[in-house]
Amino acid sequence: MAENRKITVAHGDGIGPEIMDATLRILKAAEARLDFEEIEIGQKVYEAGHSSGITGESWESLRRNRIFLKAPITTPLGGGYKSLNVTIRKGLCLFSNVRPCRSFYPYVPTHFPHIDMVIIRENEEDLYAGIEHQQTDEVTQALKLISRPGCEAICRYALEYARAYGRKKVTCLTKSNIMKISDGLFQRVFEEVAADPRYAELETEHRIIDIGAALVAARPEDLDVVVTLNLYGDIVSDIAALVSGSVGLAGSANIGFDAAMFEAVHGSAPDIAGKDIANPSGLLTAAVMMLVHIGQPDVAERIRNAWLRTLEDGMHTVDVYKEQVSKQRLGTRAFADAVIERLGEKPRHLRTAAFGHRDLEVKLPSIPRKKKELVGVDVFLDWDESNRDPAVLGKKVEPLAGDTFALKMISNRGVAVYPTGMEGVYCTDHWRCRFTARKGAKPSHAEIIALLGRVKKAGLDFIKTEHLYTFDGERGYSLGQGE
Repeated sequence: MAENRKITVAHGDGIGPEIMDATLRILKAAEARLDFEEIEIGQKVYEAGHSSGITGESWESLRRNRIFLKAPITTPLGGGYKSLNVTIRKGLCLFSNVRPCRSFYPYVPTHFPHIDMVIIRENEEDLYAGIEHQQTDEVTQALKLISRPGCEAICRYALEYARAYGRKKVTCLTKSNIMKISDGLFQRVFEEVAADPRYAELETEHRIIDIGAALVAARPEDLDVVVTLNLYGDIVSDIAALVSGSVGLAGSANIGFDAAMFEAVHGSAPDIAGKDIANPSGLLTAAVMMLVHIGQPDVAERIRNAWLRTLEDGMHTVDVYKEQVSKQRLGTRAFADAVIERLGEKPRHLRTAAFGHRDLEVKLPSIPRKKKELVGVDVFLDWDESNRDPAVLGKKVEPLAGDTFALKMISNRGVAVYPTGMEGVYCTDHWRCRFTARKGAKPSHAEIIALLGRVKKAGLDFIKTEHLYTFDGERGYSLGQGE
């Protein structure tokens, strides 16, 4: 007989302990081959002085066991606290967030009775890198970081997932029409990976996130597997969970190369904590995904089918209870009892769960590095003089370029305002001065440092620089609006 798999478990905050207790009781009753190692995370740990919400000893448990079943937590209000979810995702390299969204109509009301989609979201990069700065009195920035390996990992995982689970179509969502370099990279990598003959049987498409989000909200039955960047995925997966019937039923898997975390989509709901009314279904769904992931699909099917039968029998918690379809309103513990009573049964009307073994493996190919050439620099200034007249600033900055560089433009909020630009543009105190190499010149880091010295000597406050590069001769930076 196979040995039990040891996993790390956290009961969390708010309703977390109640729904975790319910979930663990069901797992034990279904004879899941698991051993549980419990850790404390969340509010109490934050308030004990751990700004990340987790202690070193708990981290060791996660690194040792590599599988984490996590209840929702509460992050205290106020500054100085980092998102524990983001910390764990990055610390364990959990690059893929998987959120299935399926209708359970008519037992859970929805306008879309046939919805059955999976949102696969990049989980480590994008704006969720959390790199932000206030650069001037008026302007803040957040860095959107998109890497080629990150794009390749999530796109390949989505296509492998579609193959493994018998899906037909994979839709990629980006905003590549505006963010041509960052989102453009994601789209290009998706299209490159989708061209692999391994995925020839799959239909693949790319859509702009605007219409993609509208489709999730208005025509979700047209979608099958969706793969997208971190921020967009966070938004559209919540939309999908809501239109499928209830966010409270949705589970989430965070998958890495050799570790995984499983959790409910919803939060800790402290307003209903301790009242025995929370629905444990989201966390139970996540636990079922965990069982499939670790090679116990037989137990996963047993639990999922019992849960489906419980829904069909009208045994509902308050969040999905409807007099016209429900037969009994149950609390958290009673709902878990109802699922346990039905272990071994199958649904009569809803589709029976049949998971089987899913072997998903993502390998990243080695890609030769491109020739990188320095061709200029953007120097950002904090300047609030002369009624913010771009012409005045231009006349100050232009003589500073030196022999190597020429001032190509000054922009404000991305719009070119000097030497030419649209009149009447509202300007903040945050300016980008783009210096490009003169014909025949070969700029260096030393010459950029010398340029910054001249800027400082002129009494101008430079707050940031961005080097301008080409890669195999292709421009690696965006143009300003009107440049």
